[in-house]
Amino acid sequence: MIKKKTIAILTTVMIVAGLFAGCSSTSSGSGNSKDTKKVKVGLSTDEGGLNDKSFNQGADEGIKKAAKEYSVDYKAIESKKKDDYQPNLQSLIDNDSDLVFGVGYQMADDLATIAKKYPDKKFAIIDDAYDKQPKNIMSLVFKEQEGSFLMGVIAGKMTKTNKIGFVGGKDQPLINKFLSGYIAGAKTVNPNITVEKNYTNDYSDTSKGKEVATSLYNGGCDIVYHAAGGAGIGVFDVAKSLRDQGKDVWAIGVDKDQAAGLPKYADVILTSMVKRVDIATYNTVKDLVKGKKFEGGKVESFGLKEDGVGVAPTSNKHVPSEVLSLVDKYKKAIIDGKIVVPDTVDKAQTFKTDQIK
Repeated sequence: MIKKKTIAILTTVMIVAGLFAGCSSTSSGSGNSKDTKKVKVGLSTDEGGLNDKSFNQGADEGIKKAAKEYSVDYKAIESKKKDDYQPNLQSLIDNDSDLVFGVGYQMADDLATIAKKYPDKKFAIIDDAYDKQPKNIMSLVFKEQEGSFLMGVIAGKMTKTNKIGFVGGKDQPLINKFLSGYIAGAKTVNPNITVEKNYTNDYSDTSKGKEVATSLYNGGCDIVYHAAGGAGIGVFDVAKSLRDQGKDVWAIGVDKDQAAGLPKYADVILTSMVKRVDIATYNTVKDLVKGKKFEGGKVESFGLKEDGVGVAPTSNKHVPSEVLSLVDKYKKAIIDGKIVVPDTVDKAQTFKTDQIK
């Protein structure tokens, strides 16, 4: 009798233990991953690298967030020069990645070449689209001109010299979308303003950012907006040096809230145009993990309406509340379609819209 009771108790214990074991997850992600399959994701940066405090870093952070929440194996490779693009993408394919991200318009041709060799693999390019979109590539693009318009509103209202500057990474259509919106926003609120421009022709060399920014500040610009990736940190260096000398100058950051990400320069960064590359990469990975059909051949665009671009949260430290209130009004007008922000410099030079009070 005692023996039978002992066997019954042991059996019950084993069943309960088995139930608890069945409830545990073998995934490295959160509990959400039990409803999803494991995927391998790869990313190749452009020449700015993972820690550019800009769009490469944003892309990386979005995938890392997805990897933490779901069952994702993630590998990132840094490119130091253009010749690295194809070998890095090939390496990610060789790693058996289910989805490969290429960061930046400079990688578009190389990614298309690799994608053509592997039609059954999935790819995503950030910041570019194709005349004939390949069926296995998704393009994630942004309306940089919309967020930059708001930067122009801030600069146009806060300049004391009526002369502001722009530092671009390269003189090409994507970078000039930033410039176009900046010009249009500034001239809308301050018709007497002059906008000077210059380019670093590089996205990582801070010394080139310093050189170009110095010429703009010395030429009378008191606010300089950059869209030059890691090279743009050189703009902050110059602004800090000038402010330490008592000069009333400012810099405007890009892609991330750079005052928060680069606290050393928080007192010279007036505001930043936030570009939510992290949202784009996170959502793309999440959809794939959850089994949503991959939308190769699609161009997905993120503007103010989609919360893909915007004004950095730390802007209220240096930008007066009345200026931020005006920014919100212009933001609403753009979202509502009352203002269509130009995306080329030629259109920006002739752009006109009614001022909002």
